[in-house]
Amino acid sequence: MKRTNFFRFHRIVSSPFVAMIAALAFAVPALGQKPGAALAPGEYVSERSRGLLTLKPGKSGALLFSIESVGANAHTCALEGELRAGRATLEGAEEKDPCIVTMAPTAAGIEVKGSASGSCQYYCGMRATFEATYFQPAPVCREKAVTATRNAFKQLYDAKKFAEARSTLEPLLKDCLRSLYWLDEGRIRNDLAVTLHKLGDLAGCREVLKPLANDARASNEELQDRYPPTDLESVMPIVRSTRTNLKLCGAK
Repeated sequence: MKRTNFFRFHRIVSSPFVAMIAALAFAVPALGQKPGAALAPGEYVSERSRGLLTLKPGKSGALLFSIESVGANAHTCALEGELRAGRATLEGAEEKDPCIVTMAPTAAGIEVKGSASGSCQYYCGMRATFEATYFQPAPVCREKAVTATRNAFKQLYDAKKFAEARSTLEPLLKDCLRSLYWLDEGRIRNDLAVTLHKLGDLAGCREVLKPLANDARASNEELQDRYPPTDLESVMPIVRSTRTNLKLCGAK
């Protein structure tokens, strides 16, 4: 599944125009749907990129869809089918109880629901669901663009151009938070924190790490109770970085 926590890294060449281009692009909002409008082909993500919905043109006005999503402890959903008038009928766990998937355009995006009976759970792990509102992020907040921005930041940081590095990376947290995967947010916050430390902005460093501080101050035993095993393994590098950077920036 394409998502930001399974990065396909793309290298780009940094230039003096990176920050200016990013600033202009970040002004583009995430794209929802007009209520009552027809569903449009394209790729859509759910909040924090937990799910990916793909719509493609089918025959006789139908849409072909596929959904992949990930929940706690790396449990996943995967389903696909043909959508007509916003509705698809798929095989369920029992023959007499099919999985009915509906999709409706809203101002926030495409609202996707499954059968009230729970028959669509047939396509999901225990801790996963595909039911969500899916939307199209602004171009600069899409997976490839976020990867490119992070690569540009790294080049600037390695070149000790800390002010430019900050202005390149910081907009991701301001404008792309809705579609940023939770682990990527943690990595970006730590990258920005060390940059602010290099710039002597210790208060700013502490501020950007605030959403991560609760985990950082918890013991490893407490974190084991807080996260299921696979999520814990994924989050621990971020926790360790946050602990180090909080000390670096003078947090008590």
